[in-house]
Amino acid sequence: MRKEYLELTRLIERLHRRFLDVLRAELNRMSVRGINAVQALLLANIGEEKITIRDLIERGYYQGSNVSYNIKKLTDMGYLDQERSVHDKRSVAIKLTDKALNVVKRVREMEDENAESLAKHGLTPEDVLALCESLRRLERTWTDYIHYGGE
Repeated sequence: MRKEYLELTRLIERLHRRFLDVLRAELNRMSVRGINAVQALLLANIGEEKITIRDLIERGYYQGSNVSYNIKKLTDMGYLDQERSVHDKRSVAIKLTDKALNVVKRVREMEDENAESLAKHGLTPEDVLALCESLRRLERTWTDYIHYGGE
């Protein structure tokens, strides 16, 4: 099982990098130059919600250490609007601008195209659901390890 586990962890890392490559290629096709793939993914994860930065991180939408940098950069470039809470000046809610919503719309279209192409590569909806369930179990295993030290 060790060999298979190591292959799985490396495959997850490669797939994440490859997905960012797919996003980067789509941004290039759209002639979107000021943002990178991680930032485009951040925008897609926010979607049409108005969300606090804390909630964004807690929901697992974005786990990078430089979330503040990306939020600031996306705000400066006109992709995000920020609104400080009237009750807690430390809390900032963010939402996408129309400029960002256009990027997210194209990312969603790309996701739809990629989902449809899975069938061309022999994957069924059931196959994808089984993969997702296996990855959720792996996530639970790693979460348990973090919280309970592998017991």
